[in-house]
Amino acid sequence: MQIATGGTDMAAKKQYAVIGMGRFGSSVAKALSGMGFDVLAIDADEQRTQEISGIVTHAVSADSTDEEALRALGIRNFDVVVVAIGEDIQASILTTLILKDLGVPAILVKAKSELHGKVLSKIGADKVIYPERDMGMRVAHHLASPNILDYIELSPDYSILDMKVSGTMLGKNLQELNIRAKYGCNVMAIRRGEEMNISPRAEDRLIEGDVLVIVGRKDNLTKLEMAYQ
Repeated sequence: MQIATGGTDMAAKKQYAVIGMGRFGSSVAKALSGMGFDVLAIDADEQRTQEISGIVTHAVSADSTDEEALRALGIRNFDVVVVAIGEDIQASILTTLILKDLGVPAILVKAKSELHGKVLSKIGADKVIYPERDMGMRVAHHLASPNILDYIELSPDYSILDMKVSGTMLGKNLQELNIRAKYGCNVMAIRRGEEMNISPRAEDRLIEGDVLVIVGRKDNLTKLEMAYQ
């Protein structure tokens, strides 16, 4: 086990560990580090840990399926551990089991498939993440309706989307659009440039460049998307 240390000191604040420095794992580690959190990056490949070492708090080359190695790293002291292991499903499952046994407070795991995700949930993962599936959904919604800037699944039944205001929406207010009555969806916020109006009023009139943040059931959101293609 070899450790490469970055430039920041460990501080008394929320700490994260990310296991697996592939594209997804390294992206999560970099984002958390950029937000000012303490991040421990773990990967069996020493080259990957060296590449991330200058960005995160600590980078460690270790086998995450080795319980003693994780115990020696004090993994149970981290507030959240993200298991971002890519192709090796067996390693992903075994690592999650070990983390659960060691008493890690919160475990988030990347899944390759629905079946993989079900297994992870059954063995104790607090949250299962489907990055490939979720990205595929976002791309599909954008292709079907170019006005959809982002699409996030909240649960099997509900999602949230960012819709660019255009066409017949321009110049109207929320009361005139009547999205809730027509489609059963709620406008949570209006983004205008850098400003976010999180409590929009019925009389708020929409202009070019506005983005609506809308939440609702998936089938209702689909109807809304098709109506404003």
